[in-house]
Amino acid sequence: MQAASRESYKAGAERLDAYVRGTDAVSAAQTANDLLAVAGLLRREPRLRRALSDPARSGADRAELLGGMLRGKIGDGALDLLAALVSGRWSAPSELLDGVERLGVEAALASTEASGDLGEVEDELFRFGQVVAGQPELSAVLSNPAVPVDRRGVLVGELLSGKAHLATVRLIEVALAGFGGRSFSGSLTRLVELAAERRDRQVAYVTVAAPLSDEEERRLGVSLAAIYGREVSVKQTVDPHVLGGVSVRVGSDLYDGTVLRRLNETRNALAKR
Repeated sequence: MQAASRESYKAGAERLDAYVRGTDAVSAAQTANDLLAVAGLLRREPRLRRALSDPARSGADRAELLGGMLRGKIGDGALDLLAALVSGRWSAPSELLDGVERLGVEAALASTEASGDLGEVEDELFRFGQVVAGQPELSAVLSNPAVPVDRRGVLVGELLSGKAHLATVRLIEVALAGFGGRSFSGSLTRLVELAAERRDRQVAYVTVAAPLSDEEERRLGVSLAAIYGREVSVKQTVDPHVLGGVSVRVGSDLYDGTVLRRLNETRNALAKR
């Protein structure tokens, strides 16, 4: 987002924080669903996006336009949050869409935080991404933009029925639509990171040849927390191809101590002789 859009989103996010402090998990979840439904509407209706972000209209006019369309169709909490967003300045209509969608995601995460399920939802999102990555046919279907989002959503619902939180399923549906313009896998990754951020944690993606024990994972988390100055959420990927050792990625930092890397370095050094 450009500067003006960031400021407008920040105002909406602050309004959301105040809202969730005064409501319960169920109400927050409904507000999240309302916000995400409106994001879907904006995605389908480019003319509406342009009207609600038109700098030639005053913020009050844009909020009134929104209210006239949605009052009585979504909850008051969602309507108030949306009014705060559209009243601000947006650098592009697409950035308003991104802002509404992001606020809906944050509301969904806040609802799971209020119910004590945020950590589990974070893990479920990551594990689902791992399952999809390990099944090329499933990945191809879920990542295919030519297949309508609702059809892919039905498949996700069938796969996760009774196995995941409703919030997890709803957030995966957001990923199917391409959260913030990302790919499906990129969307899932970003959602995992936003869940971790809400718990004030950094995400460490760890690749190993065999699963770490609980104690090994704990020690690694403690070591990384000492480096980054905050708690770390360790996400393991098992890949026998690395042969041994550990590769750790935190943000843009990569610590690759795998046997495969050392073999490749040796091979490259011999090739240069």
